[in-house]
Order: sequence, then structure tokens, then C-alpha cells
Amino acid sequence: MEQLSDKKGILYIVPTPVGNMADITLRALEVLRSVDLVLAEDTRTTGNLLHHHGISAHLQAHHKYNEHNTVASLKEKISEGLSVALVSDAGTPGISDPGFLLARECAAAGIEVQTLPGATACIPAIVSSGLPCDRFCFEGFLPQKKGRQTRLRALAQEARTMVFYESPYRLVKTLEQFAEVFGGERPCSVAREISKIHEEHRRGSLVEVAQWYREHEPKGEIVIVVGGKEKTD
Repeated sequence: MEQLSDKKGILYIVPTPVGNMADITLRALEVLRSVDLVLAEDTRTTGNLLHHHGISAHLQAHHKYNEHNTVASLKEKISEGLSVALVSDAGTPGISDPGFLLARECAAAGIEVQTLPGATACIPAIVSSGLPCDRFCFEGFLPQKKGRQTRLRALAQEARTMVFYESPYRLVKTLEQFAEVFGGERPCSVAREISKIHEEHRRGSLVEVAQWYREHEPKGEIVIVVGGKEKTD
């Protein structure tokens, strides 16, 4: 009589480099080699990463446009014993990237979810900023339209250092809005192209840094770090 398998499926959340392809852990490479399926935000981007490290894996697209339609079937496959690694184009899935929904549904179903430590853009940006990093709040991408001003007004009273992601095309406008709501002298740092050849950190007041990028067109991935509101007696 055939013995039934007692294999248990696992969902691995695997960070991938935000720039330099060497910024990936040995454990992440081991997991990507061993799993049955790799869920990728963009299969071409992940395919290039896997090829760079000599890994052959079965890839399936998993992004914000299809995750609501596929999460149920993926959860079922993992519960039946499939081992799955979830990656985004760069950084840690779930941090301003797809990943939260599948991780939540698997955790709620009692499926083991293991998140590997690894690359993310926000931590190098805040540590390099020179601003207090013992306590901070991560805001990711602000709403582009509806709710944006409400969020900014609420953050004007935030005493912790704040971290935002932004597109280079909206950087100057965002810095100008920050200056208007938070005050132009509020300290900030803009980190660009973290871990890549042209990595740059531009520090100063919101007014000063906005002026710099009016005169020097920003390119690449952007992280904005803004000092919190100082306490007044």
C-alpha cells in the first residue's frame, strides 16, 4: 500500500537585491534553488537574477494585477505540500510591493510563512541620512491624489523620522509639498540608486534639496527621509 506523503508546504518571502546583484543572502539562493515554484512580480526581472546566480526554477507571475485572482489557488497548492518562494522585483515583498495578501491568507490558514532577512531600500536610506533612526515611521508611497493632503497634514505633527518612496518624476513636487506642509527648513535626505554604481545621498533642508533637484534631474529609485517635528517646550 502506498504511503501518503506528510510533506508540508511552506511560503518563503525572499528579499532580492535593490541594485547590486551581489546583495542577496546565501540562504535566499538556497531557498530559490530548492522550492517547487517561484512567484515573481516580473518574471523577466527575476529570470535575469536567477540566471545570474545559475539557478533554474519554475516561475509564475504574481503581481498587484492578478494576486486577488490567484491567491486562493496558491494557498490551496501550498497547503497540499508545495514549497513556494515569493519575490518582488527588488527588496522585500510586502513592503510597497505585492506580498501582503498571500502572506496574510497563508498565515490565517495555518500555513508556515517564513520571511528571510535581506535587502530593502528604506533601512540603508535612513541609516545613511544622518537623521535619528532609533525610532522612525515608514510611509512608503503617498497617495497620488485622493487623501494625499490629509495624510501630509497628519504627518506634520509626527515627531519620528519619516521615510517615503517616490518616483523621480514626482520628486521635486513632493519635496515642495513637504516644504509647504512641514516647513521648508525641516531637514531631509534623498537617497537615490541605493547599492548601484551611481548611488547618491543629497542632504539639507527641504527647500535646499528641492532646489538641487530642480537644477539636476533625478533618475532611478528614490527614498526620501524627513526629520520629525522638533518638540517645543
